[in-house]
Amino acid sequence: MPSVKLTDFKVLSLDCYGTLIDWETGLGEALAPLVERAAAPLPRHQILQAYARHESAEQRRTPSKRYSELLSVVYRRLAEEWRLPVAPEQCAAFGRSVKDWPAFPDSTRALRYLKQHYRLVILSNVDNESFRASQARLGVEFDAV
Repeated sequence: MPSVKLTDFKVLSLDCYGTLIDWETGLGEALAPLVERAAAPLPRHQILQAYARHESAEQRRTPSKRYSELLSVVYRRLAEEWRLPVAPEQCAAFGRSVKDWPAFPDSTRALRYLKQHYRLVILSNVDNESFRASQARLGVEFDAV
């Protein structure tokens, strides 16, 4: 079998959240106002596990729902699980939080280098509006999303 080299490719497809954007930190910061009101301290791994459980369930129930709307539902479900009152505006604000999620420190530099040699494509389940803010944060124009 012939060996495959990176230079054999013209296009690279990448996931965005967890690969280029630090979604765990972004979620942690966006959830902080809710988590701080919990009766007992919630460790980060427990918060992320609860988030993942609700996100997966909601994606299965409503696969075509915009990601920002899905996040709003997840926030409400987390509040219910932790027995905390929450206003619809707080849920909506969490849904819009993707725009604030930080890029990993090396993402922009790496993408700029790769862009010199390849067409770059993002494959993600996020909605286009939320992704536009992430793309601006990454500082690279993708060839397809």
